[in-house]
Amino acid sequence: MAEGTVVGRDRYFDTLRAVAIIRVVLFHAFPIAALELVFPSMGVMFALGGSLMVKSLDRSASRAVKNRVRRLLPALWVMGLIAVPLMLQQGWPDRPSWPHLLLWAFPIADPPSSEFGYPAAGVLWYLVTYLWLVLLSPLLLRLYRRWNLPTVLLPLFGLMLLTAYPNTFGETAGWVVQNVLAFGSCWVLGFAHREGDLAKLRPSTVLSLAAACVAGALGWAYLHPGENGIDLTGIPVAYTVFSIGFVLALLRWSPRMEWLARVRPIDGLVSMVNNRAVTIYLWHNVAITIAVMLFDPLELWRIPTQGLEDVVDFSIAITALAVAVLALGWVEDLAARRRPRLSPFVKRPELQQPAAPSHAPAPVAV
Repeated sequence: MAEGTVVGRDRYFDTLRAVAIIRVVLFHAFPIAALELVFPSMGVMFALGGSLMVKSLDRSASRAVKNRVRRLLPALWVMGLIAVPLMLQQGWPDRPSWPHLLLWAFPIADPPSSEFGYPAAGVLWYLVTYLWLVLLSPLLLRLYRRWNLPTVLLPLFGLMLLTAYPNTFGETAGWVVQNVLAFGSCWVLGFAHREGDLAKLRPSTVLSLAAACVAGALGWAYLHPGENGIDLTGIPVAYTVFSIGFVLALLRWSPRMEWLARVRPIDGLVSMVNNRAVTIYLWHNVAITIAVMLFDPLELWRIPTQGLEDVVDFSIAITALAVAVLALGWVEDLAARRRPRLSPFVKRPELQQPAAPSHAPAPVAV
C-alpha cells in the first residue's frame, strides 16, 4: 500500500511474493539445490512480511497483530479439520495428547502429525515462524527505531549462539527459536525498507554488502560440506547470511512495474498467486504427494513419456493443487473480510507506484 492518499497494490511486492511461492512449489516438486540458490524464497517472503507490518503497527499495534493472525490462521484451521481426522482414521501409533493437537488451532510450535500427515504438516514451520515474528513485531519495531543496525544483526548473532549451544531450548522449542532467529534479520530488513533506511544507502554500498553476504555464505558452505555434500540450507547461519544478501538487493530498489499490466498472462498469474498465497503454500506439498501416489495406480507408466515421468507427476500435482485452490481458497477471502469467491482470478486494482516515505529520498528506479 502506498503512502498518503495513493491507493493501489505494490506490484513489485506482489511479483516478488509470486516468484517466491512458485519457486517453493518447484523446489518441492523438483528438489534441485540450485533452485534454492537462484532465489531464497523464505528470506524474501519474511522480508516482505516485515515491510508490510510496519504501516499497520503505526496505526495500531494490537490491531495490526490481530489482523495478521486473523488472516493467517483460518486456512490452517481448514487444513486441520481435514488432516487430523484423516490421520486418526489412517492410524496414528504415537498420537499426542489432545492438548498438543491444539497446535493445529494456534501454532506456536509445529503441529503434530503422523507419517501419513507429514506432507501437510511438514511445511507448517513457515506459519509458526511467521506467527512468532508477527507477535514480536511491536517490540522489534521499537528496538529498530532506537537501534536500527544492532536490531538487524541481533537475530543473526542469536542464531550463532544457538548454533554453538544447540540444546539450550530442547528439540521442539529449539526448532522454533532457530527458525525465528534465522529469518528475523530478513523481517527487520523489511522494517528498514518501509522506514526508508535502505533507500538512503548508496547503490554501490548495498550491492557490495549483498555480494559479500552471498559470496561469504556460499564460500562457507563450500568449505564446510555436510553428509550430502554442499548444502547451504543445512547450515542455518550461512543460509541466513545468503538470504540477507538477496533481501538487501531486492528491497533497495523499487522498479516501476507498469509493464506487468501489458503482459496479461503474467499479470494474472501474479494476482492469482497473491490472492491464494496461503492456500497454495499449505496444500502444494500435499498435491505433490498425491501425484506421486497416483502414478502407479493410474498406470501412468504406460504413457510413452520418454523419461518425462517427473513432468507427468508435476502436471498431476498442479491439477490437484488447482482443485484445492478452487475448493478451499475462498477461506482466504473470508479471513481478509472480502466477499468469498471460488475463482482466484479477480480484476487487478489500478496500478500505482508506491510513494517513497516523506523522510527518505526516492528509491532508485530500474
